[in-house]
Amino acid sequence: MNTFIKKSWMLMALSLPLLSVQNTVKAQNRNYIDESIYENLPFEMPKVQQPVFPDYTVNITDFGAKGDGIMLNTQAINDAIKAVNTKGGGKVIIPEGLWLTGPIVLLSNVNLYTEKNALVLFTADFEAYPIIKTSFEGLDTHRCQSPISALGAENIAITGQGVFDGSGDSWRPVKKDKMTAGQWSNLVNSGGVVDKSGSIWYPTAGALKGAMATKEFNNPSDIKSEEEWNEIRPWLRPVLLSIVKSKKVLLDGVTFKNSPSWCLHPLSCEHVTIQNVRVFNPWYSQNGDALDLESCKNALIINNIFDAGDDAICIKSGKDADGRKRGEPCQNVIVKDNTVLHGHGGFVVGSEMSGGVKNVYVTNCTFLGTDVGLRFKSTRGRGGVVESIYISNINMIDIPHEALLFDLYYGGKAAGEETENDLANRMKSSIPPVTEETPAFRNIHISNITGKGIGRAMFFNGLPEMPIRNVHVKDVVITDAKQGIVISQAENVSIENVKIETKGATLQVKNAKDLKINGKAYNNSADKAQNLDL
Repeated sequence: MNTFIKKSWMLMALSLPLLSVQNTVKAQNRNYIDESIYENLPFEMPKVQQPVFPDYTVNITDFGAKGDGIMLNTQAINDAIKAVNTKGGGKVIIPEGLWLTGPIVLLSNVNLYTEKNALVLFTADFEAYPIIKTSFEGLDTHRCQSPISALGAENIAITGQGVFDGSGDSWRPVKKDKMTAGQWSNLVNSGGVVDKSGSIWYPTAGALKGAMATKEFNNPSDIKSEEEWNEIRPWLRPVLLSIVKSKKVLLDGVTFKNSPSWCLHPLSCEHVTIQNVRVFNPWYSQNGDALDLESCKNALIINNIFDAGDDAICIKSGKDADGRKRGEPCQNVIVKDNTVLHGHGGFVVGSEMSGGVKNVYVTNCTFLGTDVGLRFKSTRGRGGVVESIYISNINMIDIPHEALLFDLYYGGKAAGEETENDLANRMKSSIPPVTEETPAFRNIHISNITGKGIGRAMFFNGLPEMPIRNVHVKDVVITDAKQGIVISQAENVSIENVKIETKGATLQVKNAKDLKINGKAYNNSADKAQNLDL
């Protein structure tokens, strides 16, 4: 009998490591990435490491959470995350229910798993979100703490089938011209304040004061005392999800919606995977970007659906001096099999690209009604280099502006919000010397693009001191376009096997050289546009 017991215990002891390995493998397989995605890449890229979690699970209800939409579950959810982190890692389950909460902080080795019909609603109480030092729109600044955040974490995930709602309508200003008369009337009657021009609604007087203190984008200046910061707290709209300086990050299967400003913002992270995710923001949502991947290294953006109030899939790396000082390019990124339902741009680089962007592969994506299809933007003062960008197999319809846009005179407005005269006036400034503040876009390859219902097929608008260089476009069919191609301040641009169906001018060129259009070479160093045929 004793011998039998000893043997049994020995077998159990020997099996424990095997069980641990099996559980680890199971966790790994659930997040499996088809390795064929790395085949035939146009640049060298390491495989993106996936997080793996021990087979240990807790439920937030074990920590007192209630899914009744009434109880505030901030402490319960964070206590569950801390408990799993302390244990060495595992899964925190958010079950079916309506879970009202304040900010959630992810910790290393934790998979926050949402079951089907789990709805996590972040409170609209501004006071629940402390004002912290952070980075927003590429600048070091103060903002409210994000509803979901992680700092310096490793091996983290948000997975499952649930929904995270950021209560963004409680935070965001709204422009009158983005609403119907009835919608605007209902919004104004709901409370809040309207600016002197009567064109923008703000949720509180503090939000309006914050806007008035803002000289550059959304960063307020001359706000010094703690009392002043607290007064403008509603203006300090956080991104819904902020993951900073973290490694092995996974977002899989869940839905994020209604963010106060940007929705998903990985910043200075390594080994990021975002797959099977859905992001939905109202089309009128100010700064309602779906995804801003900033200064990240080794990332996969696969099989997602984005519906944004601003840019949809956006690659960034900091802004101006702050971005150059950080000096972290966004690099080694695969964007594949994504659908964009609305946004200022389907796939976007910039305008905050001061740390550089390189080695980005975009393929098999569909854009439905985005303002612009492929959008590259920057301006003087940014610095940084965007290079080694490869884009192929893009289908797009109902694009009111450009299918492909390079704009090095970006002024902060969405496509269509600025008139041609506004742009022309900004371009009249004197030509500065090339310095570290001069942005550069070069070595970009675009192929197999099909579009129907396009405003303008392509617009290259480079800087005279730094033309757009080495852009190669081939195998493009654009039908039902209002305008063709405009090329200004560009060098060594080739456009091959391109068909544009338009009633307007097919091709206009000025201040460009070493162009090759459907086999013909062109040069035009004059300021006056030259009309050509493709």
